[in-house]
Amino acid sequence: MQPEDDDPFDFAPVATSPRVDGWSAERQRAFIAELASHGGVAAAARAVGMTPQSARRLRTRPDAAGFVRAWDAAVDQGRLMALDLAMKIAREGRLVPITRRGKIIGHRRRFDSRLLFAACYGEPMQRYEREARAALEPAPPASRPGSR
Repeated sequence: MQPEDDDPFDFAPVATSPRVDGWSAERQRAFIAELASHGGVAAAARAVGMTPQSARRLRTRPDAAGFVRAWDAAVDQGRLMALDLAMKIAREGRLVPITRRGKIIGHRRRFDSRLLFAACYGEPMQRYEREARAALEPAPPASRPGSR
């Protein structure tokens, strides 16, 4: 059984040449963990001391199937976390300081309807809505042997 079979984050790292500044197995796993936390390739690559370009090159290697699955799952998870945060901010607003003469005298909640609109109608929501609808559609009838 391959590690990728159950958990996409438990992947077999791409075999790379042993370099101190290269994509070691540990660095690949750390990159995927960073990517899952926020979904941003550039920030995840920088967090592990690499460039987004080198991460994308690693992804295109023929032996990177497990890494690609982990990458895709991490991006999905990061986007869901960002969507959750956007929905929370849209619902609860953001605390904004009220200042007078350079001093903070209180706070108020600022709501942003554009954020709510983006969270409700953005690409991630549309994609998950399509997937949910597809899952609810009845399966086509199975053909019987010998029938057309």
